Amino acid sequence: MPLPSRIDAAVTRAIRSAQGGTAPRALADALHYATNPGGARIRPTILLSVAQACGDDQPELSDAAAAALELIHCASLVHDDLPCFDDANTRRGKPSVHRAYSEPLAVLTGDSLIILAFETLARAAVQNPDRAVELLLTLSRRTGMPDGICAGQGWESERVVDLAAYHRSKTGALFIAATQMGAVAAGQEAEPWYELGARIGEAFQVADDLRDALCDAQTLGKPPGQDDLHGRPNAVTELGVEGAIERLKNILGGTIASIPSCRGEAQLAHMVRSYAERLTPVTPARHRA
Repeated sequence: MPLPSRIDAAVTRAIRSAQGGTAPRALADALHYATNPGGARIRPTILLSVAQACGDDQPELSDAAAAALELIHCASLVHDDLPCFDDANTRRGKPSVHRAYSEPLAVLTGDSLIILAFETLARAAVQNPDRAVELLLTLSRRTGMPDGICAGQGWESERVVDLAAYHRSKTGALFIAATQMGAVAAGQEAEPWYELGARIGEAFQVADDLRDALCDAQTLGKPPGQDDLHGRPNAVTELGVEGAIERLKNILGGTIASIPSCRGEAQLAHMVRSYAERLTPVTPARHRA
């Protein structure tokens, strides 16, 4: 089964498991709304690509890990859009969850997706308890404190911000989770896959900073200029447009070299290279000088 189909099926199974019984209709609907359509599903795609490169001997466990990671990502988007953070009206080209369902239901949607992510992994533990426990620990570390996405959001409330730590937590954490969880699901050690995830994550954050500064709402599917509006630390503010583009190229330059040795190394390198090409922006003429 192609990776997009595996991911969509796994996410759908997870969401349906939370919509049964006497679940409140609006909240049950909001869970589906927050996860569909699913955007590029980049993080779970990387997870399954790494799992395949390492053998993918237990695909049901890999699928559960991919779904859990995507649910955490979707939860983070729901919370990011709330009035207390970005106060964004749109996400993925449609009204954000708090606009479509109300702020209280958006909070509950994000919370429910986080809990569902860990439940999904726990249910898959029967496939291989030892691997499942390590997957749970990895996802927990990359979601919470001190280095997960919660820490990334927390950096925005600090008076002095460590930009590298901020990027590593806010965006890098779930990409590190993607590479490490893919390896663990296939029975490999997590640590050798840290650098690859960190590099991909930093590249995506710098690219996101550039898109936020250079693109319009139609292109982004969400409001642009959020970094400046909320006074957030970002690569464009610190380095300028050209400097941020150069930084992105430097990060991507060492990404393929950081892929650990594995049976599917060549195929994985091809995937990373294709993502790198998509990330490298063309600077609009008004920003060239």
